[in-house]
Amino acid sequence: MRFETLVYEVKDFVATVTLSRPQMLHALNAQVFDELEDVFTDMDQNQAVRVVLLTGAGEKAFAAGADIKELAETDELTGTEKAKRGQDVFSLIESCGKPVIALVNGFALGGGCELAMACTMRIASEKAKLGQPEVKLGLIPGYGGTQRLPRLVGESRALRMMLTGEMVGAEEALRIGLVDEVVPAERLQEHGLALATAIAAASPLAVLGCMEAVRRGGRMTARLGQREGMEVEAEIFGRLCGSRDKAEGTKAFLEKRAPVWMGR
Repeated sequence: MRFETLVYEVKDFVATVTLSRPQMLHALNAQVFDELEDVFTDMDQNQAVRVVLLTGAGEKAFAAGADIKELAETDELTGTEKAKRGQDVFSLIESCGKPVIALVNGFALGGGCELAMACTMRIASEKAKLGQPEVKLGLIPGYGGTQRLPRLVGESRALRMMLTGEMVGAEEALRIGLVDEVVPAERLQEHGLALATAIAAASPLAVLGCMEAVRRGGRMTARLGQREGMEVEAEIFGRLCGSRDKAEGTKAFLEKRAPVWMGR
């Protein structure tokens, strides 16, 4: 697959998606959304992909936000459509069935921060800056930021970031839970690849099962309590017990060899 605004590569079960609009600091326009949708739709069904690394080319930006020229031309109707389009694409990334690791290598502002939050995990370069500055444009976050940010950092801290539009550095982002890890800029790709490789070595069915249990169970626990979440866990555990991967994993352990996963 060939794209104009991003680079897509797959090697050893790890896909790397690199945003590539360097002259615009990888700002998110309609074409970027279209190409992100295409690539993540492909990966959802691609057995050669078990883990995804998502980043921006160079060290200046992960994604600097929405394309301001496009935003300036929106009205009430087209603005609503634009927000729903971004929400749909980011929800696709969030639920694509593969762990997606954001490598935040510079500015991740506005839509760029929302894109990072839609990923399963976030590793930041020590030079990273994250924020939701939409109020400075007379707007609010429109691609899921008002929903994901409070869940990551708490309502009060999320509102402070959104109401002031302030950026936070990598260490502060780590302290409040916006990112999971901070590494030196020169080690970001290497570190992300090592994590992706470790995840890719596990059973893809079990990886998917963990993600499903956390997400489905978490939503049920919030509404109904922990017992319902544990029932989801037991359901998925039982399903995996009937899989070929579980049979292979236990057999390989007993035979003291590396397992060969089939994803079935």
